[in-house]
Amino acid sequence: MSAQAYDRIRRMIVRLELAPGDVLREEDLQDRLGIGRTPIREALQRLARDQFVIVIPRRGMSVASIDVDELAMLYETRAVMEPYAARLAATRGTADQWDEMAALIEQSLRTGVPPSDLLDVDRRCHEIIWDAAGNRFLTDTLDMLYAQSDRVWHMYLVDVADTRHAVDEHIEILDVLRAGDADRAADLVEAHVRSFDDQVRAAVTARLGSPLVS
Repeated sequence: MSAQAYDRIRRMIVRLELAPGDVLREEDLQDRLGIGRTPIREALQRLARDQFVIVIPRRGMSVASIDVDELAMLYETRAVMEPYAARLAATRGTADQWDEMAALIEQSLRTGVPPSDLLDVDRRCHEIIWDAAGNRFLTDTLDMLYAQSDRVWHMYLVDVADTRHAVDEHIEILDVLRAGDADRAADLVEAHVRSFDDQVRAAVTARLGSPLVS
């Protein structure tokens, strides 16, 4: 129940249903999620460790703000870890995993798929790669980093024009994963992460009207 509470509260934070600065009250979350006090409290403690929630002394907890100055650190961490996961996945992945990824991509090619659904496909493609890598410590870290990136994307989604391109890039990634080409898989995933960073940073810059720190 604690893990379920964590996943559901984090999703609300990522999707901005709980906005930066919102005060988090255990009673409200219990009513909203239908989950008891102890799992909610444990989930909030974990969310605080993962920097989605901040603890305010004598006042409780609130949703952490999105610090655009930390985008560079977020990118440079993912740019190291995601390609490493892809390298492992190319040598450890199974046909069933790549078939699942192919089916997701195929479904996303329909016309009229909303941006939020495309983001779900992108995330699931990443999750399949992490699973194929077969390293749970790596997966746990990448899951948290992706969620932080996803949150930034939702904050500035209206300014990011090429949402479908993020999913389309997985077509070539899938091909090299099937072929077991670890070096090429790592290169393509690094480029994929860099493309995300470039789009979001451009969107943030446009929104704020001033360049981001490089």
